[in-house]
Amino acid sequence: MDGFEGRPDPNALLADIQTQQDNHSGKLKIFFGYAAGVGKTYAMLDDAQEQCRMGKDVLVGYVEPHTRPETLQLLQGLPSLAPKSVFYRNIELKEFDLDEALRRKPELILVDELAHTNAEGVRNLKRFQDIEELLNAGIDVYTTVNVQHIESLNDVIEGITSVQVKETVPDYIFDRAEKVKLIDIEPDELLRRFEDGKIYKPERAQTAMNHFFTRENLKLLREIAMRKAADRISNENQNERRTTEKMANTKMLVCIGPSPSSAKCIRWTARAAEAFHAQWVALYVDSTDSDYLTSQQQKILRGNMNLAEKLGAEIVSLTGHEIAVSVSEYAKLSGITNIVVGKSRNKKTLKNLFDIDFEDKLISLLPNIEVYIIPGATARRDYKKPRKTIWKGKVEFSWIDCAKTAALLVAATLVSLGLRKVGIGDQNIIMTYILSVLVISRITKGHIFGIIASVASVLSFNFFFTKPMYTFNAIQAGYPITFLIMLLVALITSTLTVRIKTQAKLAVQRERRTEVLYEINKKLLVTRGLENIISLTNVYIVNLFERSVVFFPSDPEAGTNGSVMQADGDTDEAVLNSKDEKAVAHWVFVNQKWAGSGTDTLMEAAGLYMPVIAQGKVLAVLGISCVKGFLGHNTRQFLRMIASQVAMALERQNLSDEQRSIIVEAEKEKMRSNLLRAIAHDLRTPLSGILGASSAIRENSKTLDESTRDKLNADIQEEAQWLIRMVENLLSVTRINEGESKVNKNPEAAEEVVAEAVSRIRKRFPHHKVEVSVPDELLEVPMDGTLIAQVLINLLENAVKHSAVTSPVEIILKRTEDAAIFEVIDHGKGIVDEDFPYLFISYVPNGTKSSDSSRGMGIGLSICMTIIKAHNGTMEAANRKEGGAVFKFTLPLERSE
Repeated sequence: MDGFEGRPDPNALLADIQTQQDNHSGKLKIFFGYAAGVGKTYAMLDDAQEQCRMGKDVLVGYVEPHTRPETLQLLQGLPSLAPKSVFYRNIELKEFDLDEALRRKPELILVDELAHTNAEGVRNLKRFQDIEELLNAGIDVYTTVNVQHIESLNDVIEGITSVQVKETVPDYIFDRAEKVKLIDIEPDELLRRFEDGKIYKPERAQTAMNHFFTRENLKLLREIAMRKAADRISNENQNERRTTEKMANTKMLVCIGPSPSSAKCIRWTARAAEAFHAQWVALYVDSTDSDYLTSQQQKILRGNMNLAEKLGAEIVSLTGHEIAVSVSEYAKLSGITNIVVGKSRNKKTLKNLFDIDFEDKLISLLPNIEVYIIPGATARRDYKKPRKTIWKGKVEFSWIDCAKTAALLVAATLVSLGLRKVGIGDQNIIMTYILSVLVISRITKGHIFGIIASVASVLSFNFFFTKPMYTFNAIQAGYPITFLIMLLVALITSTLTVRIKTQAKLAVQRERRTEVLYEINKKLLVTRGLENIISLTNVYIVNLFERSVVFFPSDPEAGTNGSVMQADGDTDEAVLNSKDEKAVAHWVFVNQKWAGSGTDTLMEAAGLYMPVIAQGKVLAVLGISCVKGFLGHNTRQFLRMIASQVAMALERQNLSDEQRSIIVEAEKEKMRSNLLRAIAHDLRTPLSGILGASSAIRENSKTLDESTRDKLNADIQEEAQWLIRMVENLLSVTRINEGESKVNKNPEAAEEVVAEAVSRIRKRFPHHKVEVSVPDELLEVPMDGTLIAQVLINLLENAVKHSAVTSPVEIILKRTEDAAIFEVIDHGKGIVDEDFPYLFISYVPNGTKSSDSSRGMGIGLSICMTIIKAHNGTMEAANRKEGGAVFKFTLPLERSE
């Protein structure tokens, strides 16, 4: 049996196969080359012609215009999609028409230039996003791309060609491809094609050959392309041999920041993680200076985080003053085995002369973890490292803080003068001033007031307490050193105090975020009902971010509106539920990705929309207004955390609804079985009676006297009437919507329904007395009048059968604040105690009959209960002290939708 231990779980394999069958996404084939002109488009069209000859529905979505006759010839016979015209800066641009392609939905579509950037006004920023939508719609796609457009190789290509490629494709798109076909020709042959003008026009071709497409560059690009294709084949072979239990134990971490050189570290880590088949994390430490980043630095930081996310990293943000300490603590707790950091040559200044380099400090803290140092790339011309940003935000001028500083310095001086009069030495006066600096740094904002207080305290001590008095001259030899030490101590004290304040502020923010997540989680755990979950989520988001929010629990494509909660002074409900915003939410439902303001898809939307996903399924879409500005990375991360909590709540609610539905279906099935059993049982008795009476009349027609014949005919009539009433009951049940257990309710006058039921009973039982009591005012109740009349008829018939002819049957109609009460009272023997548990079901275990039937088991009361439940009402029965029984049911007055 040991040989079976390593085998995968059969149930898991079946579940995986089922998941793959349910996933109807299309297949992607990439024609991969190392440079323009190698023949990617030609190979793609040639393959498409072959697929067309095999009978596949092929459509040319978009192919870059070519002047090469052999390429144009391959387009003949293939249906093509007209390009979409987009006007940008008075120029007409031709773009791929994604909407028309989705509408036509061919089996295979050709879309050239995977890395192309779409013009403004098109739904997606990049063409690879268009192709993702096609794949999600179940359409197979052929496309082309060159090696220089692969994101993780961007810095390598830049190092070879000295050209930064702007249009890139995330590696996950390349990895997602079902097939990658490498198109290769010799570099010399490619250069001859350049010279012949087969790729670019002659003047442009010469420029390309002198810069990007040199022979040396082409050889290196070709090598990289072949390695990329070979790595893919190697990965596929290893994945086929590797089970999910045998994952690599390597886990890499890359430290990122607002520097452009971080992108190089991210790409290097992505390539290394792919080579080692390892997980990797991109870590950013939000230090005390992060709040003072310039807009350019914040933009670069967001770009680096987005790059890491596109390349498959797990994004983690921490807060702390000592970056190396924060990184080391996270690495120890998370099982990191390799750390990647960037290194740039920093000029030594007085400020950092004695500082230990970050990588050296990291190595000392983590001696057992490998640290890779990636040299920083030369800064681009469009990026200038901002100077003196350290003072931004730390110099906050305030008249109130000025007054506090002056008051404390004056107080310190007065106290010092008092100390001097009582003969206390200068060292205590110095401590008084240092204490004042400490207090000033604590109660004021920023560093500037602490620094001013430090300088002012030294000058005050010199002016008031050193000889010659009331001058800034110090004739004693030791005083300059005293002043210097006093200034340094005051500055250090001020700096440490401000740092502690900042760290305390960050700690409060972290604690508040954790507290909010815990509070949301705790409330969602006890919240039941979809509407309550939506309301709770909207309230928290509006209170936390002060932005309007819209919650779509289902795809708005069906015409449903989202639940909107508006923040003060922000977007209103009409905007967030507009047609354009619903289109964005629908896109998120279909593609399971973020969209809207601040993303690369449908950027013109008024809000940012994120999917709430559980088990690979979109349960809802959450939108937050961006009229007040884009959401920062920390805010997005916080939203992701909230969305994960909401996803668990929604999934739990869905499971609860499914369980309730299963229980209801089981009850319906049980009721259906009991009903059929009861019908089979009850039909036998009257049919046997009819058959026996009719046979007796037929066989003994000549010998039967008149009274006997009349008795047999009366029995036949009674049994036939009973059958008719049972059929009416069955027809009443079939009027109920079986799928949702709902009935069509309209306001009905309850007195008229009661009158109809009583009139029908009086026709059937003319010798029984029926007394009716109804309220004086008109009582309208939301109900199906025909079904409720049938309930009353069944109850009255049951009461008549269990009462003597001389005793009356009463029907009473009452009204409460929120319900109408119907009571049917008889003066018979009452209900036997052992019959109570089975009173409203049609089948009594080990019983011979139910209390509502004189023959067989009967189904009258069972049908009554079914109808009342369908009206969201209640029904009960009890024995009366005076004798007899009372059957009571209530119907809600408010119509429930």
